[in-house]
Amino acid sequence: MSSPYDRLDVKGEKMNIQFVGATGTVTGSKYLLRSGSHQILVDCGLFQGLKQLRLRNWAPLPFRPSEIKSLLLTHAHIDHSGYIPLFVKNGFRGKIHCSYGTAELCKILLPDSGYLQEEDARFANKHGFSKHKPALPLYTLKDAEESLKYFHPLDFNREIDLAKGLTFKLLPAGHILGASMIKIRDERTSILFTGDMGRSNDIIMKPPATEKEIDYLVMESTYGDRLHNARDPKDELADVINKTTHRGGVVVIPAFAVGRAQTILYLIYQLKNEKRISDVPVYLDSPMARDATQLYCDFEAEHRLSSNSCRLMCREAKIINTPEESKELDRVNGPKVIITASGMATGGRVVHHLKAFVTEPKNTILFVGYQAAGTRGEAIVHGVDKVKIHGEYFPVRAEIVLQDSLSAHADYKEILEWLQNFKKAPKEVFITHGEPIQANALRLKIQDQFGWKCRVPEYLETVELGS
Repeated sequence: MSSPYDRLDVKGEKMNIQFVGATGTVTGSKYLLRSGSHQILVDCGLFQGLKQLRLRNWAPLPFRPSEIKSLLLTHAHIDHSGYIPLFVKNGFRGKIHCSYGTAELCKILLPDSGYLQEEDARFANKHGFSKHKPALPLYTLKDAEESLKYFHPLDFNREIDLAKGLTFKLLPAGHILGASMIKIRDERTSILFTGDMGRSNDIIMKPPATEKEIDYLVMESTYGDRLHNARDPKDELADVINKTTHRGGVVVIPAFAVGRAQTILYLIYQLKNEKRISDVPVYLDSPMARDATQLYCDFEAEHRLSSNSCRLMCREAKIINTPEESKELDRVNGPKVIITASGMATGGRVVHHLKAFVTEPKNTILFVGYQAAGTRGEAIVHGVDKVKIHGEYFPVRAEIVLQDSLSAHADYKEILEWLQNFKKAPKEVFITHGEPIQANALRLKIQDQFGWKCRVPEYLETVELGS
């Protein structure tokens, strides 16, 4: 019986790529790149959403972590970085290259991810709703802290040697603080990974860098079949807050701790300053979102906010630090806004707030980003009557709002505009990091507008690059 490790023997000097994640889904981003005998992993994310995807987190990788020389990381979101602690635990001892902003955010997000893994296992064991006896964490807080030793951050636009004739550099991607596109080249071939691409007119982040020529392009497609709502997101947010608070309700906003939480805080600061909403109490129930928000003051060159705006944004919400403080929010009635992780309502403190507030019609659950298939957030925005939390079903009676104008991902129009900067067609474009409908829609749009060769790769597919 053949082993997945049999695929490690590389004949010749041509570069090849294996798609180990982010195929048919927006999560689990991992790309194995081989150039001669050198093996590189681009991104190392967790699968989220559907159970069959989450089970991949527990399955052995189709390569040995110990044989990977370098890990190049586009950005800190868990679907791109969250597998790193397990990767190190299973033998990786190379360098993790990323931007300084990404490294600082990973110091926050990865330990938090390990802590949540342990807490979820503990909660499941205590209340007996897991099928596993006992439920175990995928990795621990200690594992996550250990993995941080392997990070080697660097500046944007600095070309780095990985091996003889093999280099890479990071280009700003806009998406969140520290987000990078990664350009890799050997003596024959060049390839660009967009990671998650930011928007040209994002509220906080600067637009992604442009590129003029590349042999191969690995392109995200989260919003490959749609355009973002053209309405001003500040107007939308004001309407939701005013409508809910006027009826005495609570606005619960599941938000990614990095990126979306900061945008919401900034908009609420503006709305209060403009007297467009009342001085409703705002709570940031995510210690890691608190820490990430402070970092925006340290990396001003990457975003549009002034020093003063950064400071005021940081002060807008009351920070909830302890689990006891978080539980108290659920016991106290009255209008308020709770911003809490996770953005797809898959775990963390948000699920406890959903249990407390999703059953009351006066409340609003406001989703402000993409909801991957199989997540609790996706089920709620698609109109389920009841939602399962901690083994128990809760009726969904609160008002449910999806506000995609706050997305940090480029939509298909913004992607096509970015691609117009190329002076020469890539040899092939690989469409990844999207659900099947979105990925295929973007493939067709690129083919129709530019006539370029495009492919939506399959999970674990390997493609040889170079003529």
